[in-house]
Amino acid sequence: MTDAAPQKTLKIDFVSDVVCPWCAVGLGGLTTALETLKGEGVAADITFQPFELNPQMAPEGENIVEHIGAKYGATPEQSAANREMIRARAAEVGFDMRMGPDSRIWNTFDAHRLLHWAHETAPDKQEGLKRALFAAHFTDNRNLTDARVLTEAAEAAGLDRAEAGEVLASGRYAVEVRGAEDLWRARGITSVPAVVVEGRYLISGGQPAAAFEAALRQIAAEA
Repeated sequence: MTDAAPQKTLKIDFVSDVVCPWCAVGLGGLTTALETLKGEGVAADITFQPFELNPQMAPEGENIVEHIGAKYGATPEQSAANREMIRARAAEVGFDMRMGPDSRIWNTFDAHRLLHWAHETAPDKQEGLKRALFAAHFTDNRNLTDARVLTEAAEAAGLDRAEAGEVLASGRYAVEVRGAEDLWRARGITSVPAVVVEGRYLISGGQPAAAFEAALRQIAAEA
């Protein structure tokens, strides 16, 4: 059977940052797996939860090679090899990763506020916003602290651009995002992506679709 109606809907919290390349890879793997599992009666309700890799990042951001070198000790050559490896993995799940040596990494708190707003007001559009933010950063190399970039991503996801601008200008949902970040850290999440299924099963990292498929199939059977 390939068109069976879902018999089990798994609750998935996808804890991630929009400047985390493995999060983009992981989302591709997860959604590819879920497409396959549809035929087995398994569906998912995905909520995107906030995690900041660099909460103290200045508004002007940092060059990606300099940032990775300072944070992890990677040489420019190692950084380039890592980018190529991630680009290939992203291509496998249909995501166009174009990060280069001149790319920058940004503070993402405002992006997380918009994602929270999307979940509160139009939860069916939150995934679209997440994907639009991934594309703005990784494909188009745009500034994620720029309100214009963020509101364009909201519009691309089918959300109201003017209201998105109001959310950003007002500081709305700052307390809620900080609270959610604290909650997931308190639950032991220290790296992303962290895919938490049914509140108790953890799938870590940017896994390939086959790994997600096997794990979710087993969880659905147990749950």
